[in-house]
Amino acid sequence: QQQAEVLSSFNTQETGNMSKTFTLEEVAKHNKTNDCWVIIDGKVYDVTPFLPEHPGGKKVVVNASGKDSSALFWSLHNKAILAEHGPKLLIGEVSGSSSSSSSTPASSPTQSSQPTQPTHATPPPAGVPAYAPPAPYKSSSNPAPSTPSSSSSNSPSTSTSKSPSPKTDNKLRVIAAKNPSHFGSLVPYGDPTWYQEWHSPYYNDSHIRWRAAIRAFVEKEIAPNCFAWDEARSIPKDVWKKCFQAGWLPGVIGPPWPTEYVGTELMGGVKPEEYDAFHELILIDEVARCGSGGVLWALFGGLSIGLPPVTLFGSDYLRKKVAPCLKGEKVICLCITEPYAGSDVANLKTTAKLTPDGKHYIVNGEKKWITNGVFADFFTVAVRTGGKGMGGLSLMLIEKDMPGVVTRQMKCSGVWPSGTTYITFEDVKVPVENLIGEENQGFKYVMYNFNHERWGIVVQAARFARVCLEESFVYAHKRKTFGKRLVDHPVIREKIAQMARRVEATQAWLEQITFQMVTMTKKEQAKLGGPIALMKAQSTMSFEFCAREAAQIFGGLSYTRGGQGEKVERLNREVRAYAIPGGSEEIMLDLGTRQAMRAYHDVQEKAKAQSKI
Repeated sequence: QQQAEVLSSFNTQETGNMSKTFTLEEVAKHNKTNDCWVIIDGKVYDVTPFLPEHPGGKKVVVNASGKDSSALFWSLHNKAILAEHGPKLLIGEVSGSSSSSSSTPASSPTQSSQPTQPTHATPPPAGVPAYAPPAPYKSSSNPAPSTPSSSSSNSPSTSTSKSPSPKTDNKLRVIAAKNPSHFGSLVPYGDPTWYQEWHSPYYNDSHIRWRAAIRAFVEKEIAPNCFAWDEARSIPKDVWKKCFQAGWLPGVIGPPWPTEYVGTELMGGVKPEEYDAFHELILIDEVARCGSGGVLWALFGGLSIGLPPVTLFGSDYLRKKVAPCLKGEKVICLCITEPYAGSDVANLKTTAKLTPDGKHYIVNGEKKWITNGVFADFFTVAVRTGGKGMGGLSLMLIEKDMPGVVTRQMKCSGVWPSGTTYITFEDVKVPVENLIGEENQGFKYVMYNFNHERWGIVVQAARFARVCLEESFVYAHKRKTFGKRLVDHPVIREKIAQMARRVEATQAWLEQITFQMVTMTKKEQAKLGGPIALMKAQSTMSFEFCAREAAQIFGGLSYTRGGQGEKVERLNREVRAYAIPGGSEEIMLDLGTRQAMRAYHDVQEKAKAQSKI
């Protein structure tokens, strides 16, 4: 299937070359250093000009020339190589071959890091057209205003008044009987089970449409560019606008978002009132298939955690000011962590002192490891406006063009395109109108935001673990050692099994928690803080395990940037970026246990009270 995708993508570019046909006997004559042709999947390539560039030297290519070298080629390369060099070298096809057929083995690689046409195992559901580049955005003529306040919900950490109850929504959420078709790569454990004819109580038709639309966009606009963006340590600015115009960027902050500023048009015909935590899960999960935490964080790392405090607790003035972030026109980030304090939010040191005239705050301090900071236009900043501890913290919106704001991109092990930043605020004069919510209530706003942030990290880490598993499963069927495929060695099968059980256990817990976010009231969701913390530790530990095992399966390829081991190499560098931010594993485990202890104490106290009665 992989080779068919590549060759299909060539058809529109190489129509002239494809009109030439050659017999096998003719191709066999071209097997010298100065005249070197090869056959790959029925197509003839003149690789003579490429010989000096071949990393393995000329002879290995010459020895494979003049004949069909498909099996050898695909055993050593992924389709990115053919996508990059093939169009320039293609001169025709073998007589009798068909562009619709492929002689390549079933164990060929399935993932891409270069542009190809998006593909599906089955066509998208009815009503979901094939993805096309987005048209300029047009605001809805009848927007559905949403006015979130401190009591509003920010899914998935809270629910809305329209959230369905488990009893009334069960019929809508059983999809297998109505839509039994497969979706995705069909590699075992390569996608969540509901993609492959497993029954699920969580997903309905709008989720199916949303999934198909998101995948088509990611495969065309994001996945092919990940390696280049990672190496460049940034993404083009127009990518955010494409994501909005395509109809999904506002969805990363969860419902409700201020539709009066950005309209109501979403991908797949999904309506804002239909959008729930499972749509957001699908969105993050599908984008994460690209296998780059840096690209994900660049796209919406700052937006998903920096914007909600403003839309939920800020004034109309502030909400209107940051609205361009939802359209990809501006970038926002969240500034909590400092050189002196990370998970210990209550002891942050950055100060904001009110001027004598009461019109401005003067902000001084430093923030570190801030995602998107280097290219952000707005900063949602935790500052100390009062005394020590959590009761003295506030949130305010600081703008990049305010004098005294300095950003410097940090050199980190991974997530390179995300713009991890060290920020200094030196006597920054901030209007009091930029205070988010009430003074000295910032700790409450930060905590309110944490469940959503950690849940989002879980979704990403769970898919990255799955990417490691999928890449390993495919490669183990392709790579041979000691005369047999890797997957034929029991030790490799054991590694795959250990990865699979962790991936599927994490996914099951994730969907269970997400369902609670959809159906619980805001008050009931207070009990989810501990379980989400434990789930974050579960997901990042599983991710680390899978990244390590995938590296062992890929061997030296996992230590080389680019090529067949590209995703595995990159994800190995990015594990710590998930295990530490949003609360380190140790703190998450402790938080989950302490919340359970409090719940147990409450149960005991109630039992005592009842026994007295």
